[in-house]
Amino acid sequence: MKIVVLEGYSLNPGDLSWEGLEALGEVTVYDRTKESEIISRIGDAELVYTNKTPIGEKVFSACPKMKFLGVLATGYNVVDVESAKAHGVVVTNVPNYGSEAVSQFAIALLLELCHHIGAHSESVKLGDWARCQDFCYWNTPLIELTGKTMGIIGYGRIGQGTARIAQAFGMKVLANKRDLSTIEETESLKAAELDTIYKESDVIMLHCPLTPETEGMINSDVIVRMKDGVLIVNNSRGPLIVEADLRVALDSGKVAGAAVDVVSTEPIQRDNVLLGAKNIIITPHIAWAALESRQRLMDIAVENLRQFLAGTPVNVVNK
Repeated sequence: MKIVVLEGYSLNPGDLSWEGLEALGEVTVYDRTKESEIISRIGDAELVYTNKTPIGEKVFSACPKMKFLGVLATGYNVVDVESAKAHGVVVTNVPNYGSEAVSQFAIALLLELCHHIGAHSESVKLGDWARCQDFCYWNTPLIELTGKTMGIIGYGRIGQGTARIAQAFGMKVLANKRDLSTIEETESLKAAELDTIYKESDVIMLHCPLTPETEGMINSDVIVRMKDGVLIVNNSRGPLIVEADLRVALDSGKVAGAAVDVVSTEPIQRDNVLLGAKNIIITPHIAWAALESRQRLMDIAVENLRQFLAGTPVNVVNK
């Protein structure tokens, strides 16, 4: 059977192996695929993988032999799942492959906001310490997290992982998800409505999915209700934040710092308003990309296809 990977480079730039897929069929891997190339590259293949390459009604109609579409990610909004179902195509995703890595990265972003380690290291290399009259110096305020309150919006596996690390630092955690009653509270972790999180948090972490309800949830109306000097970290989805509003809040100092691994349009556009903001850290959507996480993603993606071929599909998103 023919297997086509439309967008393989982001998952495997060369440090992993496709041998798991190759054991299941004739594999063609493209590093990247433009929208104009999708139909011709799929051709008569029955089994297809995508990541961010969009697959909609036009593609399903033009590629009638396709029976399986594996998304090499947890989010599958790039696929018209209803159209896939109408054409008899099973769509799978890869859940819970990188929760630990994403939680770790969220905390790394927060610690960088608190200490600006990279900037201080660069300052030393430029000679600032050698020229200093004192035994130490710091170029930015340094922030201790113990005793502060972290608000986590989106308390799934990633949010829970972030909460565990925050509590190890001695932070209090306010957690929000759709059903607050399912949050197991402790002395240092409480369920909270969004308004409470906005008003009481020293740090706000975004770990929620992008939905019509969450799109633009961090905006000027919400930011004004936050504590002065709040820190905001987002390594979930860029459109959760109205970037122009965050830019204003950063430049005014209302938000003391923000760190984002995701932006509204990716790759980031040169005119993105956050690029010129004060106290902003931007990384190129890499929270998920630890080698261990990508290997886990690969293994699950292969197993999804193996189970489909065996007639027992798993991780199906368009049942």
